[in-house]
Amino acid sequence: MTTLAVLQARMTSTRFPGKVLSPLLGEPMILRQLERVSRAGLIDELIVATSADPSDDPLVEALESAGYNVYRGSLDDVLARFIGAIDTFESNTGFTAEVVVRLTADCPLASPRVIDEVITEFRASEADYLSNTMTPTYPDGLDAEVVKVSVLREVASLAIDLPEREHVTLGVYRRNDAYAIGNHADSRNNSDLRWTVDTPEDFSFVSQVYQELYPSNPNFEYEDVLDYLRKYPERSRTEKDAVRNAALQGIDTGAMNA
Repeated sequence: MTTLAVLQARMTSTRFPGKVLSPLLGEPMILRQLERVSRAGLIDELIVATSADPSDDPLVEALESAGYNVYRGSLDDVLARFIGAIDTFESNTGFTAEVVVRLTADCPLASPRVIDEVITEFRASEADYLSNTMTPTYPDGLDAEVVKVSVLREVASLAIDLPEREHVTLGVYRRNDAYAIGNHADSRNNSDLRWTVDTPEDFSFVSQVYQELYPSNPNFEYEDVLDYLRKYPERSRTEKDAVRNAALQGIDTGAMNA
């Protein structure tokens, strides 16, 4: 079962433009995240899907200079961008991508172990789509979604609305009458913690974590960040600082958090 990870990224973030290239211990934030994601053992290939818009030229230059595979597609139709990335992978390699893992480039504390756990549960299930976000138990910023490529192609072929084109997997899990939806949960509920980067304040928090943990342990994991926050609870960011999945507010998501 060939598993392709596609990480979506762009420079034109509304709240924090250019955040993906913000320096994190001397490297662009997105390269720090890719360093972590690349340690996930169940991912066969990793592609960064960005746009063909000139605003993303500096991002592409940084990614290609670091040796990462890049696909450029639509700026606003992110679902089409994912399908294009899948098509390009299959054309270039001759392999058929059966499963795609959706990741976003605002998660520099992404856990390779958690990504592998989500993929493992997906493989053991009968699900068409499985993530750790349906009923969140992990910190915001450790999200991983796994979906059958055939299902994503089917959804992409339907006459769907703009939110489904923008949010990629929305058209799958809101159709829970047509597709089998699964959720991967942690034994602990840390869903109130905010580890994603949407604002300069979020980035400041992540920078503190890296400065504390990375020099002595570049492979630091989920539990290491939790230990850090037990030591410095005043530095923690939570859902009180910003709404989780703010981009989905006001959108009918069907199975989300059901």
